[in-house]
Amino acid sequence: MKAFTHYARYYDLLYRDKDYVSEALFVLALIREHCSAARCILDLGCGTGAHAQYLAESGACIHGVDRSTSMLEDAANRHRGLPSEVASRLTFSLGDVREVRLGRTFDAVISLFHVMSYQILDQEVLDTFATAKAHLKSGGVFIFDCWYGPGVLTDRPVTRVKRAGDGAISVTRIAEPTTSASENVVDVNYTIFVRDKASGATEEVKELHRMRYFFSPEIQMFAAHSGFKIIAAREWMKQTEPGMNTWNACFAARA
Repeated sequence: MKAFTHYARYYDLLYRDKDYVSEALFVLALIREHCSAARCILDLGCGTGAHAQYLAESGACIHGVDRSTSMLEDAANRHRGLPSEVASRLTFSLGDVREVRLGRTFDAVISLFHVMSYQILDQEVLDTFATAKAHLKSGGVFIFDCWYGPGVLTDRPVTRVKRAGDGAISVTRIAEPTTSASENVVDVNYTIFVRDKASGATEEVKELHRMRYFFSPEIQMFAAHSGFKIIAAREWMKQTEPGMNTWNACFAARA
């Protein structure tokens, strides 16, 4: 899984319109609905640390893990800009969500922004569940989101273009998806053009992101096989259950 090798360099710019604050509060409320005393949270696949930052600002203690060194460099830069009180509740380390073992446990484990959908093989999904379980205290909860099959197949993926920029560069990202129904996978071929505004030079980056979409029965099966029980299923950022038009579903599981 080599996605984000170059993509991480432009990640925050491309997603600067993402409402990380509201998403962090949504996740925190879901955690505390099922584990009211939760304070220490492990963030698997933390990326550049945006969700982790806002969770720390809400008073939680967060440790973020990611396998991308460039993502973690951005997370470290984010950390250095925080007030000392917030920064003291926020740490990061390098690791693969399928196999990392930190030797400590947390009140909750989260894995957001479709990290679970990057686990294409059944064993990778099970390994991610195992990582979550290994780091949960008794009574803790595992919160994750993923691409949801009914919505993906109802509203099929299409080619999309996104543009972003700042004072130094402009970025154009073209996402061209191909759906493999036999694998429940969408291959998203990204072509990213980055233009330096000062020199006019343009760099082209190509990345393949393989995204697995899931259905509720298989999520329940993976959870049960891993010693979890699904205790909540929601549309992302909503209080309703996932439906035929849901692209992004969120699940809460307890070991």
